Amino acid sequence: MKQTTLNSLKQLYGKLEVITRELYDLAEIELELEDFDDASLLQTRADILYEQMENLDAVILELEG
Repeated sequence: MKQTTLNSLKQLYGKLEVITRELYDLAEIELELEDFDDASLLQTRADILYEQMENLDAVILELEG
């Protein structure tokens, strides 16, 4: 694996992390506003991205090793 590819994967991981955190933050706001449908939707989307982050992290660790 080329180092540039590994670096790109790491950058994408960081971007996913930012987006996931934003979704969780938005879900928290919707919960505070008692908009449970929107909060649930945002939470679910964040959970899916978090799972993808975990998978990508495993790939990165494997490629580094």
